[in-house]
Amino acid sequence: MPQMAPLLWLNLYIFFTIVFALVIIMNFYMKPPIKISIPAKMAQLNSQTWKW
Repeated sequence: MPQMAPLLWLNLYIFFTIVFALVIIMNFYMKPPIKISIPAKMAQLNSQTWKW
C-alpha cells in the first residue's frame, strides 16, 4: 500500500480538527431537553401518608 503524501496527512489532520471543534461547539450551545412537569394529581399520589 503506498504511503500518503505529507499534504494529504495535513489535510486529514485539519479536517478532523475542524470536525472535532464543530462537535464541541455544537454540544456547548445545544439546549438541554425540556423536563416534563409532573401534574399535581401525580404528585399527590406519591405523597401518601402511611399509617403504621
